[in-house]
Amino acid sequence: MVKQYDALIVGGGVIGCSIAYQLSKRGKKVLLIERNQLAGKASKAAAGMLGVQSELKGNDPLYHLAKASRDMYPSLSRDLKEISGMDIEYVENGMIKLARTEEEAQELVTTASLTSPGEQVKWLSPHTLFTYEPHLSKDVSGGLYIPKDGNVSASKLTQALGSASIMLGAEISEYTDVYDFMKERNKITGVKTSKGDYYADETIVAGGAWSPFLMERLEMKFRSFPVKGECFSVKVPGKILERTIFTEGCYIVPKVGGRLLIGATEHPYTFDETITIGGLMNLMHLATTILPELVDAKWEKAWAGIRPQTEQGVPFMGRSEEWEGLSIATGHYRNGILLAPITGVLMADLIEGKESHPLHSYLRS
Repeated sequence: MVKQYDALIVGGGVIGCSIAYQLSKRGKKVLLIERNQLAGKASKAAAGMLGVQSELKGNDPLYHLAKASRDMYPSLSRDLKEISGMDIEYVENGMIKLARTEEEAQELVTTASLTSPGEQVKWLSPHTLFTYEPHLSKDVSGGLYIPKDGNVSASKLTQALGSASIMLGAEISEYTDVYDFMKERNKITGVKTSKGDYYADETIVAGGAWSPFLMERLEMKFRSFPVKGECFSVKVPGKILERTIFTEGCYIVPKVGGRLLIGATEHPYTFDETITIGGLMNLMHLATTILPELVDAKWEKAWAGIRPQTEQGVPFMGRSEEWEGLSIATGHYRNGILLAPITGVLMADLIEGKESHPLHSYLRS
């Protein structure tokens, strides 16, 4: 029996699950294939920050995309809870982009002046900053406060998107290896897998850092590379941090249940998920310099994830020029959780042939 779908998605991380969710909402027959388990790689390792200005600036081409995606989270959180019954632990706790030197402070003051209309940001002098977060080091030079930023549980978000997709009619096949693509002339018609052949009108590659290996089977060179990131979490008595703190080389994210998540190192061009003493020591030094009371925190665990980065430094979302019926969505690097909602919408629009969304021009071949 031929297994035919409207859309077949390769990759069960947050990007693949978001696309599956949006297509399923629109009544499409969807199959999502994952070689391990959903949220098993980078989407499980992510801190879940929703920080539009943590690494982006108002004139950055990704800024408006990120802002639109972050603003989707309140309704997405409610919808996923209603459909799947799962809580993605969304909180709008705000973020402070910290300045540790006068030079960094001046850069952030300039950033605040360039912020696009409608985005609330506020420069906090050291004195004002300590009224917001009294446990921070007294050696900092102020911070940029972004009240609408927040965070989610990255793994629960991915699982909820997958579960909601199933509730809406999608099929998900975990622990399934994709061996090759099926082709008719210049059209991709489906994939060959460890569980059989599957056919689809559109095949979408959303395999994160592993996407280039899939593209090689079509003799396509995809200019992206893996970046390993190490993180750890601790528990502290009481509440010593209300908002997410972001600074060069380190972030501290307060999570539901009294945990603090600290990350992340950057080791490019490796798929090795080994956790290193050197990486953790560097993070610990930076984190305790920012938040001295962390020295008394109780250790919880450490982990690493492999994030997909592109040579251009921006994600790739669009159709293949070489193959009809093939689309790609990958390269979101450290912003996969933040950009997941808008990526799902834009890719679903692409599959449906719609260009109604104001940000559809971001899609490219």
